[in-house]
Amino acid sequence: MRGPLFYSKILLFGEYGIIKDSKGLSIPYNFYKGALKIDEHKTTATHNSNDALRRFTEYLEALQERRPDLVTFDFDKLKKDVANGLYFDSSIPQGYGVGSSGALVAAIYDQYAFDKITVLENLTREKLLRLKEVFGEMESFFHGKSSGLDPLNSYLSLPILINSQDHIEPAGIPSQTESGKGAVFLLDSGQTGETAPMVQIFMENMKQEGFRSMLKEQFVKHTDACVEDFLKGDVKSLFGNIKQLSKVVLDNFKPMIPKEFHTLWKKGIDTNAYYLKLCGSGGGGYMLGFTEDFEKAQHALKGHKLEVVYSF
Repeated sequence: MRGPLFYSKILLFGEYGIIKDSKGLSIPYNFYKGALKIDEHKTTATHNSNDALRRFTEYLEALQERRPDLVTFDFDKLKKDVANGLYFDSSIPQGYGVGSSGALVAAIYDQYAFDKITVLENLTREKLLRLKEVFGEMESFFHGKSSGLDPLNSYLSLPILINSQDHIEPAGIPSQTESGKGAVFLLDSGQTGETAPMVQIFMENMKQEGFRSMLKEQFVKHTDACVEDFLKGDVKSLFGNIKQLSKVVLDNFKPMIPKEFHTLWKKGIDTNAYYLKLCGSGGGGYMLGFTEDFEKAQHALKGHKLEVVYSF
């Protein structure tokens, strides 16, 4: 058995903000991918993944008992496959903010859910929200609390525009310019980050009046503007807003930025060579960079590993 491929994702805009109803924009990133496979020889290399799937199956049984109206699974088939050495063969780095658990959740739903909503049918708003809810419940096994967006992106393999928590839709994004000098890129921090502790810090901060108003008046405002600029293809306005967003994140989300990158983050803002923002929950993994001149950014970030994900 070899299941279909599910891709990683990149949340271009909206990390943390979407918890508070900012806009968000998430795109599939086909460089990393994963598929369910069965390892008949049960080698040590696949043991951890198989073990995680066994625990995930138990979690899904409890979920089905709790919410039979939401989703049901073919547990006979799933348990049999797990016993036979089912594992998730994936190149998606874990703890890097590019949706490793999201791709796994999408693959399990695709393979084992009864009455599943498929990509081929007419995806109404109700169906999208239903999928998002199912995926949110499933992915909570990995993160403690999940919006369900990562698995949704991976499952549909389409850019998704988040207008608010209960209004999401597939989005058309401007096509890339191959010869363009500008780029969105990933900057590797060289360390993994964990989602749950970062979200916890954010939730603690949310108890403070000052943090809440900063989020609404600055963070959400600039995030929404970035999403609109990006979809319209208004590059000039986009970079103005990204610079503001990058500043707000540096000032208010320091724990989410690995310490040794604080200076590099500020250097981008001061020189305008590039602007950095969080990719996912932060704390490690990738950071997302935006630049109008990729060569210039490469030079300024010499010695760091960069991967282009979108060209302007």
